[in-house]
Amino acid sequence: MSWPTMTLSILLVITSILLAMTVLLHKGRGSGMSDLFGGGMSTSMGGTSVAERNLDRLTIIIGLVWLLCIVGLLALYKIGS
Repeated sequence: MSWPTMTLSILLVITSILLAMTVLLHKGRGSGMSDLFGGGMSTSMGGTSVAERNLDRLTIIIGLVWLLCIVGLLALYKIGS
C-alpha cells in the first residue's frame, strides 16, 4: 500500500470518528448534548446559540474532509488498477 493511500485511509478513520461525535453532540427535538457546553441558556431565549452554530460549522468542515478522503481514495484505487 502506498503512502498516499495509507495517509488518506488513516485520515478517513479519524474523520469518521470525529464526524460521528459531532453529529451526536447536535441538539435533537428536545435538548441535546450541546446544552452541556453552554447551548441551553441561549436556546431557551429563542435564538440559536453560538455553541450550536460553531458545532454546525465544525460538522460541515469535518464532513467535507471526510468526503474528500473518500473521493481521493477512489481516485487512487482507480489509478492503481
